[in-house]
Parts: sequence; structure tokens; C-alpha cells
Amino acid sequence: MARSDITLEQKKYKEFIKNKRPKPPVMRNVISAFIVGGIICTIGQIILNFYINIGLDKVKQAPAATSITMVFLGAFLTGLGIYDQIGKRAGAGSIVPITGFANSIVSPAMEFKAEGFVLGVAAKMFVVAGPVIVYGVTVSMIIGILYYFLKL
Repeated sequence: MARSDITLEQKKYKEFIKNKRPKPPVMRNVISAFIVGGIICTIGQIILNFYINIGLDKVKQAPAATSITMVFLGAFLTGLGIYDQIGKRAGAGSIVPITGFANSIVSPAMEFKAEGFVLGVAAKMFVVAGPVIVYGVTVSMIIGILYYFLKL
């Protein structure tokens, strides 16, 4: 009988917590993610257009240079502490673009920089992005091998 009293109390407590918990501003979060993600992608498009206008090949060279530039900007802004502030306001809008990948590499490294360059920065740099790199390289190698043999 005491067990059912505890269950009833737990149900009442859960209901109490449910009523007191603040509701997340879902629409505001979606809109800010959309706007910030769009701004990041617009900056990427401007950089791509710049590289095309200075004469880089628009199929291979300009997209590669754009990716490199965007990763650098994401890492640089993370190092300055700016990208994390953008991420607090934009959420997924700052994580999804390629700059979010740079942020995921640099953030752990910045967090452990006090431990030194080898055991801190170098060891922690790929904590989040390491698996992405490993599986990305592995899958690309498998696809490359399959492409090579199926092309014959």
C-alpha cells in the first residue's frame, strides 16, 4: 500500500514539474537558426563568387578554396570566442554549415590549452570531429575503390 502512495506522489511531482518548467521558445529558435545559417551560407556564396571572379575554376578550385576559407573563418572566430557566442544565439544555424565543423575541432582544443600543446590542444582537438574524419575518409576510400572497379 505504501508503494502505491509513492507512485501517486511521484505522479503529482511529475505533473508539478511539468507545469513549472518553462516552455522553450521553439519558433524563435527555428527562426534564429534559419537566419544565422542563411547568413553563413550567404557569406560562403560571396566568397565563392569572389574566387570565381579572380579566375579560379568554378567546378573544382573555387569550391575548394571556399571550403578552406570557411573552415579557417570558423576556426578563427572560435579561437576569438566569437563563434561560440553566435552558437548560443543561433543553435543549429551555426552548427550545420562547414564553419560548425571547424568549431567542433577548435572548441575542445581551446578548452584544454592549459594542459599544453601536446596533451591539451593536440590530444583534444579531434575529440568531437575525429570520428567524423575517420568515417568520412573510410567511406570515401570504399567509394573510390568501388568506383575504380565498377568503371572498368
